[in-house]
Amino acid sequence: METTAKNRGTLFNVATNYGGRQEIIQACQAIAIQVQQGLIQPGDIDEAVFEQHLYTAGLCHPDLLIRTSGEMRISNFLLWQMAYAEIYVTDTLWPDFDRTEFHRALCSYQQRDRRFGKV
Repeated sequence: METTAKNRGTLFNVATNYGGRQEIIQACQAIAIQVQQGLIQPGDIDEAVFEQHLYTAGLCHPDLLIRTSGEMRISNFLLWQMAYAEIYVTDTLWPDFDRTEFHRALCSYQQRDRRFGKV
């Protein structure tokens, strides 16, 4: 709470013509080139190095994925970044997703017990 106490906005990403699998492949290729060039050693590759090569480098991972139209899948979207995101599914279609629907999603999110992989 202290870290985010002065936050005053929301970051909203729109990914068009995006594929999570392709993003991961491109990150692996970029890292492989760096290893091949001797810039890094294979043992130096960790989550931080990998994340530096994603399209979202430098951005925080999403806390909430809102899935419209009742679909129960993430559709190749931010596959790496969604590891600990909470998922909210609504039957509302995207064109009809309005402020009221967004408020419902946030209220649902507020009720979650976030453990980030911990038991």
